[in-house]
Amino acid sequence: MKLEHPEELEHDKINAETAKIPWRELQGHFASGAAIYVAPSMDLVEVALKISKNDTGAVKAWMEKGQLAPVNDQQAAAWIESDATMWSVVIKPWVLVQNS
Repeated sequence: MKLEHPEELEHDKINAETAKIPWRELQGHFASGAAIYVAPSMDLVEVALKISKNDTGAVKAWMEKGQLAPVNDQQAAAWIESDATMWSVVIKPWVLVQNS
């Protein structure tokens, strides 16, 4: 029997909570400033895990590279226009979104 470490369990929990959701259903989170864009090159679950652990070093580095940022008006408009579906996960108070 393999015993999982707490971080592995948390990773698995976050992974199980990810879902594909139409952007139009996430607009309320955007309007309240809680929607955070995660670049497609990033592992959504790993980013969520680092945010949940308050890893400010990783978050700051991703933000400086433009890999993590609040969703902007142009992104939101483009996703509405294209009827985009996003991978998403909630890490309170944020909703992380990534193009699927």
